[in-house]
Amino acid sequence: MKRLFTIVVTILGVISNTTYAQSQKFKVTLDAGHGGHDYGAVYHGHIEKNIALAVVLKVGKILEKNSGIEVIYTRKTDVFIDLIERANIANRADANIFISIHCNANKNNVADGSETYVMGMSKNASNLEAAKRENEVITLEKDYKQKYEGFDPKSPETMIGLTMMGEEYLNNSIVLAGKVQEQFMEVGRKSRGVKQAPYMVLHKAYMPRVLIEMGFISNPTEGARLDSEDGQQEIAESIANAIVAYKKENFGSSDSDSMIKPSQKVEPVKVVDSVVKKQAPKSPEIKKTEVKLEVVSSGVASYKVQLSASGKKLDLVPSNFNGLNNISVSSEGNFYKYMYGETTNYEEAKRLLSEAKSKGYSSAFVIAFKNGKKVSVQEALKQ
Repeated sequence: MKRLFTIVVTILGVISNTTYAQSQKFKVTLDAGHGGHDYGAVYHGHIEKNIALAVVLKVGKILEKNSGIEVIYTRKTDVFIDLIERANIANRADANIFISIHCNANKNNVADGSETYVMGMSKNASNLEAAKRENEVITLEKDYKQKYEGFDPKSPETMIGLTMMGEEYLNNSIVLAGKVQEQFMEVGRKSRGVKQAPYMVLHKAYMPRVLIEMGFISNPTEGARLDSEDGQQEIAESIANAIVAYKKENFGSSDSDSMIKPSQKVEPVKVVDSVVKKQAPKSPEIKKTEVKLEVVSSGVASYKVQLSASGKKLDLVPSNFNGLNNISVSSEGNFYKYMYGETTNYEEAKRLLSEAKSKGYSSAFVIAFKNGKKVSVQEALKQ
């Protein structure tokens, strides 16, 4: 009798847990960079904090129509939020992903294009400078030296410490960042690739997290586009599509997971601002580019190891990939994904992954294809 009671309790527990799991929504924390007395970058009358907030509200409005997604905001008005508190908002909500949205800037006003960052240390000087610029926001916070334990946003040595806790979520962060860049290219936006840098706002968020630089506010044409209703709507739709695509691939799909088509119009979101700015002129219409993806065509699932993704085209020779051969590439516009090996055996794929990491590709991860299309590893394993 006691054994029967134990079995019944166990079954009820499994049913309860399954029902609970199925009822869970995919939680997305959206962070509009800067705010309040922190204006962010200001060029040609365009203000980063206003653009970031406008886009976040638009992304949120799109996602909130999906019954399977819950949206959490770090701010919905023109207020200043400490960097560590932005991450804590996501942590307290037990969010599945964290997305921080910003505008890029450069003294060279010709620089243009979007790029998405994941947490990590970089030897690239421009990546480090971008992170330093964003991290200096902490100096506007009260008692920041005590709060951040003496962290110096201008010191490369202290920035190295930010990467220590990032490995657990790095692979999924790279996947999410890649989907953002892919969606930008779908509507003809220039991609500068997926990059790594030690951003403080990403450091304390314990989940896959990315920081999106939508474009260069310092570029007169791109800045005007960023500050226009049409430009913001296009960006918001691309980011929302990337989030839905990531959800479907990693958490399963539902009837509400529909993608926004570029031609669809969503009612504008009004942002109440503490700064009065001039109406930005519309930039020329961006022409949609054809997207081509080279993948394995096979009746069974196959696996490859993605080494890196960038806007730089490389010759597929071992000397360019730390001695690894059997390199393939998928191209989408000017965005390239470099992959190592190919196998229909998942255990062999894990061995290839281990080999890639031993060659210095610490951010590498396994990807899967089926019937010529990229699928999630989980779906590939089902067969």
